[in-house]
Amino acid sequence: QVQLVESGGGLVQAGGSLRLSCAASGSIFSIVTMGWYRQAPGKQREFAADITSGGITNYADSVKGRFTISRDNAKNTVYLQMDSLKPEDTAVYYCNADRVYYSDHDPTRFGLDFWGKGTLVTVSS
Repeated sequence: QVQLVESGGGLVQAGGSLRLSCAASGSIFSIVTMGWYRQAPGKQREFAADITSGGITNYADSVKGRFTISRDNAKNTVYLQMDSLKPEDTAVYYCNADRVYYSDHDPTRFGLDFWGKGTLVTVSS
């Protein structure tokens, strides 16, 4: 199986920055897409950003231009640099890994949609 562990959350003032990290471990040969989702209090979980193993990125409109996603494929780690933070960015941020291949010899062995437990980001006004 695959485990995802997020780190880097915390309390920051509006306009500040934080960098989240998520490390994947387990039986991993490669991960197609890694991403970040967030869930604000009383709201549904929403997409923030993702990145493919080839470096193609995708951002929600609400974070575009302020957040930067990156990854280190050798370390199975994804990062989220969050700048110009706003109070509305306050949420639990969850790491996601989708289509994880377990073997380089058997492309039929893969898993879908793994989640971390989340890290809390609080932005004060």
